[in-house]
Amino acid sequence: MGKAQGFFSRHQQPNVWAMTGLIIFAELSRLTNLGQAYSLLMVLVAIMGGVPLVLRAVSALTYRVISIEILVAVAIVGALIIGEYNEAAIVVWLFNLGDVLEALTLKKTRAAVKSLIDMAPQTATVLADVNDATGEVTDIDFVDAGDLVLVKAGDRVPVDGVVKRGHGLVNEASLTGEARPLPKVIDQTVSAGTILADGILVVEASRVGEDTTFGKIIELVEEAQDSKSKAQRVIDRFAKYYTPLIMLIALVVGLTTRDVALAITVLVLGCPGALVIGVPVSTVAGIGRAAKLGVLTKGSASLSALSKVDTLVFDKTGTVTKGLPAVVSDWWAAGVSERDHQLLVSVETVANHPLAKAILKHEAVAPLPVDQSEVLAGQGAGATVLVGNAKLLIAHQVDLTAVATTASAWQVAGRSLVYFAVDGQLRGLLGISDPLKDEAQATFTKLRALGYQNLIMLSGDNQTTAERVGKEVGMTQVVGNLMPAEKAEKIKELQTAGHRVAFLGDGVNDSPALATAEVGIAMGNGTDVALDVSDVVLLHSDLAKLPVALTIAKRMVANMNQNIAIAILTVALLFGGLFAGYVHMASGMLIHELSILIVIINGMRLLKIQQS
Repeated sequence: MGKAQGFFSRHQQPNVWAMTGLIIFAELSRLTNLGQAYSLLMVLVAIMGGVPLVLRAVSALTYRVISIEILVAVAIVGALIIGEYNEAAIVVWLFNLGDVLEALTLKKTRAAVKSLIDMAPQTATVLADVNDATGEVTDIDFVDAGDLVLVKAGDRVPVDGVVKRGHGLVNEASLTGEARPLPKVIDQTVSAGTILADGILVVEASRVGEDTTFGKIIELVEEAQDSKSKAQRVIDRFAKYYTPLIMLIALVVGLTTRDVALAITVLVLGCPGALVIGVPVSTVAGIGRAAKLGVLTKGSASLSALSKVDTLVFDKTGTVTKGLPAVVSDWWAAGVSERDHQLLVSVETVANHPLAKAILKHEAVAPLPVDQSEVLAGQGAGATVLVGNAKLLIAHQVDLTAVATTASAWQVAGRSLVYFAVDGQLRGLLGISDPLKDEAQATFTKLRALGYQNLIMLSGDNQTTAERVGKEVGMTQVVGNLMPAEKAEKIKELQTAGHRVAFLGDGVNDSPALATAEVGIAMGNGTDVALDVSDVVLLHSDLAKLPVALTIAKRMVANMNQNIAIAILTVALLFGGLFAGYVHMASGMLIHELSILIVIINGMRLLKIQQS
């Protein structure tokens, strides 16, 4: 039975077209007074469409699943028995036509994943060394991290990596949606799936295959589209009980009225096809469109949760600001030696924070080994050397009086402060500035236009600097000087007050807050930990994708609810029309299939959402 079922499944579309042709011939034969041919053709159509339907129903029963197909199968067999050949043929044709339309629709809504897969490079030109000019073409599965690959103009970059030789313009539209080519030179990073529009690059691979950003995008979208929302799971449970209920109602109607045709019609019209397909079409279309616009989600449940959010909470560095801070001012104590600078660099080398990178870029000295180095989350790194904010140094009894005036002035100017002490003595103070992201102000204007008035920043930076950034974008509340655990506690306080919270962050220190919020949103260039615990990822750390994600989430949930309402209303109207005598089996099935077509078209509207 399995082989036969597989055969019919593979050939369902041509089978439907053949059935359509036979129905047309049958109607023509009736016009030419060939009534016997009409009946034979209709029986043939019923058999062609009914056999695969019965096989599917029996297969479901073997797994103790009472499927929707059972309703139709029983109705078709009953119609043939009582001589309603045309009714049986039209019903089975419409049901199979609905299946074909459903398959075509899901195929179209999954086009975002297919287009991504098609973009993934299959081969790479691996070089023996950085000066090799030819290399060897290798299957992408055999490329390892550390290999050097050659990328020529017009080629897709096959790996995530760092440019080691050459320069060029790279089109990153596959990751960001922006087709404007960006210049890439030595020591800059490139991503798999992007296109080298001009130039030539030698790239040292850091991530290959499924581990690349592009590979993770494909995996996330595929998993998301295969996931089920809460609404879908409810409908699946509903269908399990709904089918026996309709069969029981049909039996009662048949025994009460002694009208077999009416009982069979109840079976046919009771099929909730639009209800079964309506939610998957909406979720798959919504997830696919989001991916196309640079928003990845770990499932339709994540988008559903995002649609209910009323409070947006942001980290500062790397989320609202560019995350590329630079040291713009410094103060050093008298007698500071080169060894002190080397100790500072040594400690910052083990710190995973954007401010550490700014300090390393500022300090042009070689590091020294630091014994018993310990990174204190949100405060800095400490051992005999302390590097971090004022809270860290005060906790270790370091006197900050010498820089009190300077620190206050720099804070007013909006600079982040990093203190540096050795053996309990203050050695230096660095003022670091991190500019807003180019899209930040426009993004917050759009968020307010969408109705989000609760915009909060939680930052590990000092209160003055955090407030300056918050004021520039129009935050409603700013809280600075927070440890990672304190950010998570603030989110819990908001939740206790009845708010549904989404948190945006990009670093390891954001992970507790991302996991605590109803929806964790990670910036695409963030750490692996932040991406793992988040529900939604904004590709290329593009803050402008946030209004897009919120818009798609709201419209997807609204679309699902519309489709559920259409399906339930259709069944109710059909039963009302049936018992009032206005609806019959074939006409009812036509209306039923039209409702399926309506929910499909409605769901596909999500594919038209544009990034404003």
